Amino acid sequence: MKVIYECKVKAQGDCAEEFRETNMFVIFGDNAPPEIKDYCYWIDLAPINGTIAAGQYLRVDGQSYKITSVGYEAPITLAGLGHCTFHFNGLTEPDLPGTIYVEEKPLPEIKIGTVIQIVEE
Repeated sequence: MKVIYECKVKAQGDCAEEFRETNMFVIFGDNAPPEIKDYCYWIDLAPINGTIAAGQYLRVDGQSYKITSVGYEAPITLAGLGHCTFHFNGLTEPDLPGTIYVEEKPLPEIKIGTVIQIVEE
C-alpha cells in the first residue's frame, strides 16, 4: 500500500457535523476563512506524494472508501490550503472542482485524532 496523502484531525468547527446530512465532510488547514471555518474539520498541512486519482482509496481511521472521481482543483487546494470536500455519493464525473468523490457508503465518525489517508492499494 502506498500512502499518497495523510493528515490528522486536530479540531472541528461547531457546525462541521451539519454536512453529514448531505453525505460529505470538509477539511481545512489553519488558514480557513472565518465564514467557513465552523463547518470544517481542521488539520495541519501535509504534502501529497503522487497523484490523487479515481481507483485509489480514502481511508478514515482504517475504513476504506473507493475514490470514484476527483475534481481538478482538489489536489491543489488540499496541498496548498489543507482544504478538500469529500462527498460520499459515488459520482464518476466530478460536479465541483474542489471535491473528491467516493463510493456511496455511510460516512465514518470523524473526531479529534481521526487519521485521514488517500492510498493506493
